[in-house]
Amino acid sequence: MKTPNLVYISLGSNIGNRLDFLQKAVHKIHQIIGEVKVISGVYQTPSWGFESDDFYNACIAIRTFYNTNEVLDYLLQIEVNLGRNRKGDAGYHARTIDLDIILSSEGIINTKRLIVPHPAVQDRKFVLVPLAEIAGYEEHPILRQTVKELLENCTDDSMVSLIDKKIINPKAHYNLSQFQYLTIEGNIGAGKTSLAQLIANEFNAKLILERFADNPFLPKFYEDMERYAFPLEMSFLADRYQRLQDDIAQLDLFSDFVVSDYDVFKSLIFAKVTLQEEEFALYKRVFGVMYKNLPKPGMYIYLYQNTERLLENIKKRGRNYEQKIMPEYLNKINKGYLQFIKSQSELNVKIIDVSDLDFVANRVDFISILNQIC
Repeated sequence: MKTPNLVYISLGSNIGNRLDFLQKAVHKIHQIIGEVKVISGVYQTPSWGFESDDFYNACIAIRTFYNTNEVLDYLLQIEVNLGRNRKGDAGYHARTIDLDIILSSEGIINTKRLIVPHPAVQDRKFVLVPLAEIAGYEEHPILRQTVKELLENCTDDSMVSLIDKKIINPKAHYNLSQFQYLTIEGNIGAGKTSLAQLIANEFNAKLILERFADNPFLPKFYEDMERYAFPLEMSFLADRYQRLQDDIAQLDLFSDFVVSDYDVFKSLIFAKVTLQEEEFALYKRVFGVMYKNLPKPGMYIYLYQNTERLLENIKKRGRNYEQKIMPEYLNKINKGYLQFIKSQSELNVKIIDVSDLDFVANRVDFISILNQIC
């Protein structure tokens, strides 16, 4: 997964319902570009450089996997969607929405279409005041002053007044903590680890990931399934049980809930496919003792991927020991999961078809999954 980019954006509006335009802009940024980490208060300021109604201004910080140039493209699209036409923009004038990139963790950018840090930020109190509220100690990479220092040294004497209205963070609509323990499951290559990581990062969750690299039997299993199936499944069962027992029983005080990329019941699903009849009977007895002592997820999400996409994903991630996996094996695993889900009437299950989605590269696809979960 790519390193995220932290981008600070200034928002302004002075036409119509100004707060409504700011709220819509933040919602679209959240839906299309990235996680809205923090939002400043809303400040009323006089128009700057022309005669007009007062502006409502705010600043937000977003965490995104898009680079800053891509963020600019999306911001321009959002402006158009909200009724602004930049064609012929010359000088200052009223606008439904104004979205400007102020700072980026990518540092200094100086191209024909984009300059970051914004070249006039040090001269604009209506930007510095809300920016100092959320990023006071961020340093301007050229001027080598913090945002607070830029505000102290700013010669702009405009009146900037905090109003009692606020922009609501769109993340408030996703109450994932209600589940306490969220499990993301799926076939090999379905994307369960990527989705669990995205959710944990965005919603302050404790992340529990399955440990494949530490299992010495896995490469051997794909070379000789019949010989190594039983030691593989037993080792996975022991590790999954121990990790869930330890990590879920001891909730992190600094996290809102737990999200994992596996449920221990997958052990029985895979074992039924890989083990001989006598081995499976023994395995099932051991599993039954362990399973009853583990907490059950508040939400069980199964990511369905068609077999063709699974094989593409397996090839793309490049684990050598997985490259010989056959479509028939994946079909059996998928069938095992669906049979398990049908048998669990008390389990809160959500099946999500992600065959046509790329929720890592496309923010809109990730948001569509969140909407289905919530």
